[in-house]
Amino acid sequence: MAAKEKLTTAQVGGLAALLIGTLVITNDFTALNVALPAIENAFKVDITTAQWVISGYALVFGVFLVTAGRLADMFGRRRIFFIGMAIFCFFSLIGGLAEDAWVLVGARAAMGIGGAMIWPSLIGMIYGILPEQRAALAGGLLMGVSGIGNGMGPLLGGVFVEYLSWRWIFFINIPVSIIAVATIYFTIPKDRDDEETERIDYPGIATLSLGLFGLMFMLDIGSDLGWLSPTVISLFGAAVVLLAIFLYIERQWGVDALIPKDIIANREFRAANIIVQMVAAIYFGSLLYLPQFMVKELGFSAAEAGAGLLPVLGMFAVSSFLAAPLYDRLGSKMVITLGLLCLAVGIYILSWLTASTSFLALMPGMVIVGMGLGLFYSSITTAAITSVDENRSSLASAIVFMVQNAGGAVGLGLTTAIVVTATTLSHGIERAFTVNAIVAVMAVFISLLYVAGPLTRENLFPQRRTDENDE
Repeated sequence: MAAKEKLTTAQVGGLAALLIGTLVITNDFTALNVALPAIENAFKVDITTAQWVISGYALVFGVFLVTAGRLADMFGRRRIFFIGMAIFCFFSLIGGLAEDAWVLVGARAAMGIGGAMIWPSLIGMIYGILPEQRAALAGGLLMGVSGIGNGMGPLLGGVFVEYLSWRWIFFINIPVSIIAVATIYFTIPKDRDDEETERIDYPGIATLSLGLFGLMFMLDIGSDLGWLSPTVISLFGAAVVLLAIFLYIERQWGVDALIPKDIIANREFRAANIIVQMVAAIYFGSLLYLPQFMVKELGFSAAEAGAGLLPVLGMFAVSSFLAAPLYDRLGSKMVITLGLLCLAVGIYILSWLTASTSFLALMPGMVIVGMGLGLFYSSITTAAITSVDENRSSLASAIVFMVQNAGGAVGLGLTTAIVVTATTLSHGIERAFTVNAIVAVMAVFISLLYVAGPLTRENLFPQRRTDENDE
């Protein structure tokens, strides 16, 4: 096997700054989960309105992610990253200073635009800064730091709510982002020329954005209005029509399409996204309903519930770092499948909970779920991004995370529908997690058959094949 290249000091500094940017985005995704009751009290609104502080960000982030990824590949990941950070920081300040609930919701939505520009740009730069043979390390670092950020989010959010103010969840973004931007400016060179020859697919951007917005908005309001309500059905119909028009437009635009044909036709990339969509339901569901169980059944405070997620998110981070050497040794199919098996077992153990279940009894299931998430997400991200051309890496990463958000919205809607139909919270979570365990088992079989190529001896044991070739 080829010797692995050593990183220069500038590369190490740039990589560190990119990982700080990863912390900012992933921390922001989870920090507000424990702050919603405080936001309700501050603005005298109900949970339906307060929930839009989270849903509005996720909605806009998911809608603009693919467009931002394509623009990053076209005009330079570094440039789009800086623009995204400026938007994110400015509206973090507006959100922290907001005196009206809907100003806060609007600021969070605008932060979603910034976050959508930051995320695929930094992923493309992380994979670009490391040599090709260290792609698994890129995935491990990315998801490991993401796990740390996700773990810090509820913990920091709980501490701010309890000892300072929920507003500090927004303010903290600003100095950390400035440090990351300054470091990247001096350590990572421009990755595209100022003159760009590719056309921007404006019709594709418009139809995809509107179609995704209709679909995700429908998923957000469906459980409240009823899935058969005229509004929900109309949104679904409009989304289907717009996405069909989008597919037609993409055929006409060829290589300049928002999602070019070489991405759409890539079987390995498609299979990876199907699995990501299935796993998102488990990830989003556990992050929402485990803290609710801790607060409402175990009597935890917001800070305690945030800390209570550390077995999941801490193990997510640890196993993400461990996934890189396993990926190099065992190959993507084996590590991805192993992660899915852990998810199936862990979420099934968590489905045994009752109203009298203690926190210690939740620990084994949470640890196994966290292990599965780390092994899975770091490996599936690397497998998906390396299955396409290097010039498409930001777009590929954007599609993967757009699919994760859409899958999470669908899965969370279904999970919530199951939970609210039960007589008690614990009984509802038990039912929902049992369904999630079944979904994870289905994902195991899809992974074995389709992800990272067909089920063959060479794909299952790539290291053995390499050793035989070396001999």
